[in-house]
Amino acid sequence: MAFYLVTAEPIKERLNELKEKLQQKDFISLRPFGNTLHQSLLHARRTSDGGAAWEEEDYCSPPLAQEREAVLDRYFKDIEVNQVQQGEGWEQLKSQPYLFPHLVKGK
Repeated sequence: MAFYLVTAEPIKERLNELKEKLQQKDFISLRPFGNTLHQSLLHARRTSDGGAAWEEEDYCSPPLAQEREAVLDRYFKDIEVNQVQQGEGWEQLKSQPYLFPHLVKGK
């Protein structure tokens, strides 16, 4: 298994749609990656340049191929992935605000 720090530019006019889909847990049923993708996007962070970033677990080659086709390419552009150790991506992002703060319980 591999972990990636994903950075991307949100497509602003689709962020509300993405937020609604996360609230409704629409992605969880996507197999085999739905639950992991849901959790990653739910906890995505806003970067200082207005982008978004999150850590994602993935087994595809190229990385995130299925996720991009099913979900990510609709809501983000300029997606970049860099391999990290598990938790390292989240550690790098911990001081950044959540992309969807009202969806993260206790935050």
